[in-house]
Amino acid sequence: MKVTLRVWRQKDGDSAGKFEEYEAEGLNPNMSFLEMLDVVNEDLTTKGEDPIAFAHDCREGICGTCSCMIDGKPHGPETGVTTCQTYMRSFNDGDLITVEPFRASAFPVQKDLITDRSAFDSVVQAGGFITARTGSCEDANALPIGKEIADLAMDAAACIGCGACVAACKNSSAMLFVSAKAGQLNLLPQGQPEKDSRVLNMVATMDEAGFGNCTNQYECSAACPKLISEEFISKLNRDYLAASVKSAFKASAL
Repeated sequence: MKVTLRVWRQKDGDSAGKFEEYEAEGLNPNMSFLEMLDVVNEDLTTKGEDPIAFAHDCREGICGTCSCMIDGKPHGPETGVTTCQTYMRSFNDGDLITVEPFRASAFPVQKDLITDRSAFDSVVQAGGFITARTGSCEDANALPIGKEIADLAMDAAACIGCGACVAACKNSSAMLFVSAKAGQLNLLPQGQPEKDSRVLNMVATMDEAGFGNCTNQYECSAACPKLISEEFISKLNRDYLAASVKSAFKASAL
């Protein structure tokens, strides 16, 4: 199998970038997209050229660091997978494949396909925690939680923070990410004490980081490798409205 790669190359965050083309030959259709990039980089290194910089870690669809745009789609043409779970059999022999980093002002390019997504970290640090005692495990029946709620919380917790939702959104909104990170805690009893402050702080930090507004077109959930539902955004909006009203009443009472 042979493909032509049109890859975004950028020396660092202060340099201008451009697309460059590379031929990738002798590929196995069953190798992953990252394994294909490894082959290309081995050839570039042999020639004494700078290899393509891309982020990766687990290569099992868990860490979310391998994020890049493939032919204009976050993580590539398949649904519910990360870049490392995209295989060359998803493409045709002789294809021209365009590869570039996620495009968002809150995700500045560091080099080639690598972006700085520490803005996500700041959002989580603003409210993604609970003050409930952590120590010995409580009895399973001590805090009864209905299966429907438990399943929803687990669905939200599946978010790996890859940033595909931001890359897919025309406004570079992070609402799906924020709603998942807030929702996984707000749904559970342990997360109730900080629920209002959590929502207000995480949304404020999201806005400060430069993410855009949500216009409810659901590109985010369609691009999400964990298929996080856009319904979490609706829940975040309701929680934010309730928290804002409570905060306003408290301020007026002072």
